[in-house]
Amino acid sequence: MSGALTRLPDWRRRFEDAIDEIKARPFDWSLHECGTGLAGRLVLALTGVDCAAQYRGTFDSPAGAVRVMRDAGFDNLGDMVADLLPEVHVSEASVGDIAAIPDDTPFGYALGAVNGERIFVLMDHGIGTVDLLDATRAFRVG
Repeated sequence: MSGALTRLPDWRRRFEDAIDEIKARPFDWSLHECGTGLAGRLVLALTGVDCAAQYRGTFDSPAGAVRVMRDAGFDNLGDMVADLLPEVHVSEASVGDIAAIPDDTPFGYALGAVNGERIFVLMDHGIGTVDLLDATRAFRVG
């Protein structure tokens, strides 16, 4: 699928609406985590393509999510996203692109959505931000 996406004409409004919806929901492994709940939902909002559909609803715990990732043939979440979206240098990431922030979990990365010099990320209480410079990988959405 890498490279096959195009942003919809009203992508900016869709991005803002999706972020507002994401903000209102607490973190939940079965429905609202950084892969399908944040990154997947934003790709769908901006492009109309649900590239995370094959993974959505297939796990409900951290161990289940790691199993799904590994069963799909990936050692880390960044490589999994790279299979779906074209990778760009972090300095080329723009609003709505997906960023991968290294972490010390079995996933190797947490995912977020680029918003200028900040990245929207999921937290236990909803949504927060981290600095774009925290990301080591980025992926173009359309």
